[in-house]
Amino acid sequence: MARTAISRITGSNDIYDPVRRSKTPSVNFLTCHDGFTLYDLYSYNTKHNEKNGWENTDGDNNGHSWNCGVEGETTEPEIEDLRRRLIKNAVATLLCSRGPAMFYAGDEFCNTQFGNNNAYCQDNIVSWLDWRRLEEYKEIHDFFRYMIAFRKKYHVLRRPVKAAACGLPEISIHNGYPWNGGTDYNSRLIGIMFAGRNEADTGDEIVFYAMNAYWGWVSTQLPELPNNMRWKVCVNTYVVYEDGKDMEKYTEFHGGHHLKVPPRTVVILTAEHRED
Repeated sequence: MARTAISRITGSNDIYDPVRRSKTPSVNFLTCHDGFTLYDLYSYNTKHNEKNGWENTDGDNNGHSWNCGVEGETTEPEIEDLRRRLIKNAVATLLCSRGPAMFYAGDEFCNTQFGNNNAYCQDNIVSWLDWRRLEEYKEIHDFFRYMIAFRKKYHVLRRPVKAAACGLPEISIHNGYPWNGGTDYNSRLIGIMFAGRNEADTGDEIVFYAMNAYWGWVSTQLPELPNNMRWKVCVNTYVVYEDGKDMEKYTEFHGGHHLKVPPRTVVILTAEHRED
């Protein structure tokens, strides 16, 4: 799974041969009209299409979903926190992936179809966008906005760019420690670095994406940057998102290279010029 995840995030060259196709031919998405909403993906283990009138025989039976411990809505704060984190992980991953990104309308405020993954015949609250959820899930909405802006700012995430002047490769893998591209069935963390010239060709932009899929903390070491640059934490999905919050203050990041990634969390860093 780790190797497949890396391939999908970096443009799916194993499916779309860049020699015969462009380097960003894949459209990346997590959810669409056929299947669970993003909220339901982490709230239901199985489909609940009984109201469609086909005795729950319609709709896909392979939703690849996980309810995080309780089927459907819950008031358990730990489960709710985990669901929000997984949603933020999914959004961060989608918007750090090479190729056009698509998400399902309503996912930005955790719209639900109550486990119905084939709501074509429901002209009611099951298939409608319930905008009342925007207030309850404002954190997710704000995180969506932030990640969209982040993707626009760092165009190295979106498409091939001119080579970085610092000599770093356009895409490199650092699973646990620098330049380790190996994966196996025990792999718990992946690390992907994107590097290239910025859109104005006035400097290098470097982005590091780390995902810990394990239920415990995992340590990783980041690659060295040029002498005049340092790593800055921009995203930590373990932390409740608020506009303007300094994520570095809430992240275990030591010596400029040693990062502890919390359970089931995505951390994203960028290279910035040192001020000292």
